[in-house]
Amino acid sequence: MKRSGSTDLPLHYGYVPKWLAERMAKLGLAVVECLVMEYGNEEVLKRLADPFWFQSLGAVMGMDWHSSGITTSVMGALKRAINPHAKELGIYICGGKGKFSRETPVELMRLGDSTGLDANYLVRCSKLSAKVDNTAVQDGFQLYTHNFVVSNAGKWSVIQQGMSDFSSTARRYHWHSDDLTSFINDPHSAIYGQNHGEILNLADKRADATRTGIMNISSEKPDVMLNEIRHLSMPAHHDVRSKDVDLKRLGAVLWLAQEKRPADFEDLLLLEGLGPRTLQSLTLVSEVIYGTPSRFKDPARFSFAHGGKDGHPFPVPTKVYDETLATLHTAIHKAKMGNSDKTEAIKKLHTIARNAEQDFTPNTNFDKVIEQERADSWKYGGRTVFGRAKPPGQQQLKLF
Repeated sequence: MKRSGSTDLPLHYGYVPKWLAERMAKLGLAVVECLVMEYGNEEVLKRLADPFWFQSLGAVMGMDWHSSGITTSVMGALKRAINPHAKELGIYICGGKGKFSRETPVELMRLGDSTGLDANYLVRCSKLSAKVDNTAVQDGFQLYTHNFVVSNAGKWSVIQQGMSDFSSTARRYHWHSDDLTSFINDPHSAIYGQNHGEILNLADKRADATRTGIMNISSEKPDVMLNEIRHLSMPAHHDVRSKDVDLKRLGAVLWLAQEKRPADFEDLLLLEGLGPRTLQSLTLVSEVIYGTPSRFKDPARFSFAHGGKDGHPFPVPTKVYDETLATLHTAIHKAKMGNSDKTEAIKKLHTIARNAEQDFTPNTNFDKVIEQERADSWKYGGRTVFGRAKPPGQQQLKLF
């Protein structure tokens, strides 16, 4: 077995306000429902195990685009939203932050009783993934959150995060059962974080002699090393800068929303009536659902869907957020009733934006885009943890 990825994040302290937490849960459920309908529930586990996709999901939800809080907030929102529909979706989320992470074995045993899954095996996988990242890999990060996501077929993913007081950063670790061949020989497919120098890695296949007798996992059969390591490192600056974004991709989205109208595309007529700002958000949400892995190399771009709770790149446009949610929920409801026209139209947004990039020359003034979003924020119900956005000329929100 193999870890699927990792991420380094600046430590952010604070809270997710209720008005955003509720919307995050609704958007998370809508994204997961679309993925399950389109690809099946195993695809959800695969996406969660990808550090770049996970970061993009957090950004499109309106969380701070690069902070450590994305991990706990996104997984908390998904657990609240998905578990009440777990039987229908075939996905169960266990664990959480702090004391809730330690309840994972109990939750898995309960899940085994109700579904017939091999709970003892799942508990062992949960404990071993935590042991590897907290003990076998001594990189200066101590785990404080652990989420174990399992499908009704017994496949699983792990998303867990550690903290380093020394560097004031967090490191997120991703695991996926499909990628795993051994818990003790290069199990990670990705670790997300900055390089802080040499570490003691007892999960390296070359450490076999050293770890013998100190790791209580001798029954595992070491297998060949999987070479691809996915690692994402987020910068310390709070503001979103042009270097953080693929301007060609962002420019194509803005072009689609501002200049090209849905009515110009036969397949998008069902979305007619949406304003250009909501179309911009829906296009980025569409990419999170239907995009391929190569589309998530610049997670900051997805913050242009719903901003961020700290005001970067702009306040969360709650009215746009709600209109996006309403459109998604209507599409999902109709698809369940056998009418998939709207979900196909939403899928088409991603396709059109992607195709537009091929011959697209970005002429977008990045700073002016952000400046305009902030100036218009009050029209869209813009909010941050500091309060509501004000019209130009009135006292503006403090952005740090």
